[in-house]
Amino acid sequence: MLMTLSIVDAITGELILFAAVFIALGGVDDFLVDLLFVYYCCAGHRLSPKCSENWGGGAASRFAIFVPAWDESSVIRPMLRAMLARWTDGSYRIYVGTYPNDPATIAAVASLALDDARVRLVVGPRPGPTTKADCLNALWAAMERDAAAEGEGFAAIVLHDAEDIVHPQELSVYARWIKTHGAVQLPVAPLCQPGSRLVSGHYVDEFAQSHGATLLVRQMLGASLPLAGVGCAIRCEVLRRIADARGVPFDANSLTEDYELGLSLRAMGARTAFVRVPEAPGGAAVAVRAYFPATVQAAVRQKARWMAGIALAGWDRTGWSRFWDLGDHWMRMRDRRAALSMPVLAIAYVALLGWSLSLLSHWMTGVPSPAQDAWLQALLAFNLLLLVWRWAMRTVLVTRLHGWREGRWAGPRMVVANYIALLAARRALWTYVGLLAGGPLRWDKTAHQFPGSLFDATPAAA
Repeated sequence: MLMTLSIVDAITGELILFAAVFIALGGVDDFLVDLLFVYYCCAGHRLSPKCSENWGGGAASRFAIFVPAWDESSVIRPMLRAMLARWTDGSYRIYVGTYPNDPATIAAVASLALDDARVRLVVGPRPGPTTKADCLNALWAAMERDAAAEGEGFAAIVLHDAEDIVHPQELSVYARWIKTHGAVQLPVAPLCQPGSRLVSGHYVDEFAQSHGATLLVRQMLGASLPLAGVGCAIRCEVLRRIADARGVPFDANSLTEDYELGLSLRAMGARTAFVRVPEAPGGAAVAVRAYFPATVQAAVRQKARWMAGIALAGWDRTGWSRFWDLGDHWMRMRDRRAALSMPVLAIAYVALLGWSLSLLSHWMTGVPSPAQDAWLQALLAFNLLLLVWRWAMRTVLVTRLHGWREGRWAGPRMVVANYIALLAARRALWTYVGLLAGGPLRWDKTAHQFPGSLFDATPAAA
């Protein structure tokens, strides 16, 4: 019994040491980003003047709105009607990409296209689901044909998903900023689905961190800005340069074409701006809103695709920037950190369980627990301080953007986010292994919902 207990203590001690070291490294990494964000808030008007300029009064630009849609018959019609109602002004055309084996979505779009010339139904050449990028390429080809036939081109394309709630002033922001930038990204503000405060709500916290702080730090450092795939405008001339190089503007072999496109734009010298502007003085930000997955299974599917495309396949596909570009190297390493942090997190939970069992066994047998080294105790205390900082920072960001009612959930939802990330990491690994083995790329999307009331769906603060 004593020998068994000694073995358990030894294994638990090694696991604790391993997890504590790597958690400390990750915690310091996050802490440095937070410090830079605090510095940005104090001096952002000097460090990033383009983000504080007045965006109003931009000249009219003609936009092509790309909405890829596979199996979206339940949401695509109300989403398009809301988009048309909110964008009463402006020169634009909505291109909706569908598949020949998805008649329900085709019918939903066609019925609306017959009533409004601003909606253009595009049926792709291949049965679905292919990749989202493949669908976007079909939309690009249709737009180019229309431009050639009409003798009038588009200034930029705008990307949206079939469940998005667009902002009424969105096109005005694009028109102001797209003149001097190759791409413009607006914030994404997830909506918390009723009855899913923890699962759906944890997206609120994560986007408050990424689009409320991290992207601003990336922009300040001059690092590449990954696009979110929604709420972004890209100049057509930039996409034509990409298409001239590889045949199509969007890489159909990518799971996360939006992320990779952001990196490609920087590599080719095109400026990208992350623009966070208020809709009115002191008001909420001009942002894209949408429901995110409300169940653990759906969240795991979505995050596994992100993880496989960015942290695993993206490492192979996009590589690294120039060796002296330290800021971009740092941000790319953060993007790919999930491939390393998830095993560490799993080991940490196993170590916590083993430590609890060890304490219980020592208490039951009356054998004193082995003393921990002083430096390990200091390391664990340091990690605890970093955890408290992370919780406080996340709470502040969520409260600032979504109000205190959401902010109070930030702590519990960190645990939920870790659980979902662990499950997603396993699925992502199998996805990546399948891709290495030559498996087909498929659009692994989740079922979407569109809020019944647009007014109820808009939060008071964002």
